Amino acid sequence: MTLANVKFSLILATVGRTADVGVFLERLSCQTYRKFELIVVDQNADDRLKPLIACYADRFTILHCKSAVGLSRARNVGILRASGDVIAFPDDDCWYADDLLERVAELFAADCGLDGVTGCPVGRIYTRLAGASCIVTKWNVFYRAISFTIFLRAHLVRVVGTFDESLGLGADSGRIAGEETDYLVRALSHSFRILYCSSIGVFHQEPPVLYDDCFNRKLYRYNLAIGHVLRKYRYPFWYILWTWCRAGGGMFLSAISLNCAKTLYHYHVLKGRILGWLS
Repeated sequence: MTLANVKFSLILATVGRTADVGVFLERLSCQTYRKFELIVVDQNADDRLKPLIACYADRFTILHCKSAVGLSRARNVGILRASGDVIAFPDDDCWYADDLLERVAELFAADCGLDGVTGCPVGRIYTRLAGASCIVTKWNVFYRAISFTIFLRAHLVRVVGTFDESLGLGADSGRIAGEETDYLVRALSHSFRILYCSSIGVFHQEPPVLYDDCFNRKLYRYNLAIGHVLRKYRYPFWYILWTWCRAGGGMFLSAISLNCAKTLYHYHVLKGRILGWLS
């Protein structure tokens, strides 16, 4: 596949945001690589996005469709409408550098055996996802992929299918994360080759780390999902124990330094991972 033949389908699931979607659209309109379509999967009950989308309709192809609330549900709606060679899942509060799609297209054009690319989120809070470029495996996937930096060939998506709708923001299960990890583990089980490329950076608003009750409840539900994915794919117990010890070690160090807020933070991480795995 040559560079000129790589077409992107960008599936933007969105709810509750307008200004941030406007930022994404504006930056997307500046892309140096122009062979793409944007599929906006709108979970809002109102039509707040219609005027905004109309402003960009003559700059690039936009498909606007509706979905019930739920990130994985919305992405599945988008997958059914995607016509590109490479499918991506940008968040509604992220944005691309002007040459990002060009650089990703070059990676795929240069290596026909490459089935997917994951990039590095730009932001201090995402340091756990930083590191040298490498092939994504079952063992490092938790630290080498986040949904808004993932680009997958369409043939991989056809084989793997849809996202697990019991995972991700808005899921009825309360497990508000892990949908992209679940998806990539399934892809890896089919021996697809996915590259983590540290030079592919996607900008994203940094969520504030407040260490309050609301943040800890969210963190707990996030780690419920992580524990669930570990159990679902039968990771060995030594690996499970390692993830528990990381959280437990953080809780212990915070406790002996008398940092109550961080102790509770790590407690909710550990509790979520254990109960998610047990469930």
